[in-house]
Amino acid sequence: MTPTAGPAQGNHRATYREVLAEPRFRLLFSTRAVSITADALRITTFSVLVYSSTGSALLSAVAFGTGFLPQLFGSLLLGSLADRLPPRALITGGYAVTCAAALLLALVRMPIAASLAVVALVSLATPVFHGASSRLVAQSLKGDAYVLGRSLNNIAGAGAQLFGLALGGVAVAALGPRRALAVSALLYLGCALAVRIRLPRLRPTEYGGTPGGAVGERGAVRASLQGTGLLLRGRTVRRLMLAQWLPPAFVAGAEGLIVAYAGERHFAPGWYAVLMGCLPVGMLVGDLLVGRLLRPRGRERLVVPLTVLSGLPLIGFAAQPGVGVSSCLLLLAGFGYAYGLGLQRPFLDALPPEGRGQAFGLLGSGSMTLQGVGPVCLGSVAAGLGTGGAIAVAGGAVTLTAGWMLTWHRAGREPSRTTIPASTTASS
Repeated sequence: MTPTAGPAQGNHRATYREVLAEPRFRLLFSTRAVSITADALRITTFSVLVYSSTGSALLSAVAFGTGFLPQLFGSLLLGSLADRLPPRALITGGYAVTCAAALLLALVRMPIAASLAVVALVSLATPVFHGASSRLVAQSLKGDAYVLGRSLNNIAGAGAQLFGLALGGVAVAALGPRRALAVSALLYLGCALAVRIRLPRLRPTEYGGTPGGAVGERGAVRASLQGTGLLLRGRTVRRLMLAQWLPPAFVAGAEGLIVAYAGERHFAPGWYAVLMGCLPVGMLVGDLLVGRLLRPRGRERLVVPLTVLSGLPLIGFAAQPGVGVSSCLLLLAGFGYAYGLGLQRPFLDALPPEGRGQAFGLLGSGSMTLQGVGPVCLGSVAAGLGTGGAIAVAGGAVTLTAGWMLTWHRAGREPSRTTIPASTTASS
């Protein structure tokens, strides 16, 4: 059964060349890839800096998570700004603030609590400018081109994250953590300048904002909370968000146990890194093949089977497989991640045009938060069942999520689009 929020909008299959031919998308895509590299470099380097200063593994882990967990609160409290402020100023400002924070951490020796507060404050604003960027992508790419644009972002995001982690290790070894943070600041600065120079200034009617209105803090918070409530009360939007949140959270929990699993099974040193690389490799291949070879309706029909594929192989870890089998299981699970491509068009169709920026910000921040919570929950399960058993539980949870998606009723029983009243998008 196809989990869809509305009738299909044609079955034309776009190409990656068509998507990259759109100048606005090309700019947002390239700067986002560079910023993901900078994010991975900044977050890991900051974690190293905290550990080297305190010797505390707990504070190092908190430093790593501080870049993710506050995003949900930022989306809830400030998400409406993604639809109410000019996107060029918002995206440029987001990169500039992140650059300033990285530079501050690199140059000023602050107490650990103050450093964590700086990172947390930047994380609060992240969903706002990411939501504005995603909204512009949705306006620039139509139909299947939008789905392939999301596919390209997924592929580039995974690659940029891996590159950022590798760059972080090299930069810390060669320059030290503080200078490595300065490198991430330079990358953010480049993104800010590129958006400021190359993205045209849009009129409010072009990006959906409120003409000529300044946004007060109380108005922004109230509008954000109201908009979030209205989005989540709509059954179609709520289901599609949960479908994009839950499987990645469970798989992230399983991924967080790979190092411990390799240790329990006494694999040779270094094999844990190979296992951890199998999931992103599978994701890259899955996004590329499903995005390029299948037509829109074919992707939407395969949402549930691909979701099952992302969970079912993980159940095999209950048998405590060796390195070779474990690698194959993780590759298959990563391939199944391509299920998300079949949800992009229904999700976009279900969103109100005046609230898309907030919805995209909420989607991203909720996913990041749950992927941070997943490893903690599965780690608790591993204490009782062992790491192989806990990974199998994660796979079973993904498979159950696929079964829940099979129960969805076809659209037509409810409105396919949530309506956000004008009062929540007008400036206060």
